[in-house]
Amino acid sequence: MTIDATFWVAVSFFIFVGLIFYFKIPSKIKYNLNESVDNIKNQIEKAEKLRDEARNMLDEHEKRIGGSKIEIKSMFDDAYLENEKNLIMANEEFHKLIERRKKNTDDKIRQLKSQANKDIKDASIKIAIESVERLLKNSLDKSKLDKLYQASIEETKLALKNKSS
Repeated sequence: MTIDATFWVAVSFFIFVGLIFYFKIPSKIKYNLNESVDNIKNQIEKAEKLRDEARNMLDEHEKRIGGSKIEIKSMFDDAYLENEKNLIMANEEFHKLIERRKKNTDDKIRQLKSQANKDIKDASIKIAIESVERLLKNSLDKSKLDKLYQASIEETKLALKNKSS
């Protein structure tokens, strides 16, 4: 029987397979593969947990954003109402100030009218006194006295008109 190279390849193949089984290489490979599979499963589970946590955080943040939007709208509405109140109060204060100024102006006008009437009365009295003095100084006859009296009255009327205008 001749031993050729194929025989030795077959023998070395069986020795190789025997060594593989002797050193329990298939069980080690199986163990490593199972460990890798378990590791990959754990990583997938962790990734799913992280995804769920991220989804929960996203939902929570979206709720917060929604709540913040509502709160901001509420704040804007409150600020708008407060602004309206302030505007109304400022308008009322402005009208009160204008009314006070108008009242003060009316009081001044009344005082000036009263003072003008007093001045007119004083001026008419003064004119009347001057007229009487002229009459007494010039003691004239009755016709001249009547003319002087009429002229004095006209002069008083003119003076009163000039003072009132």
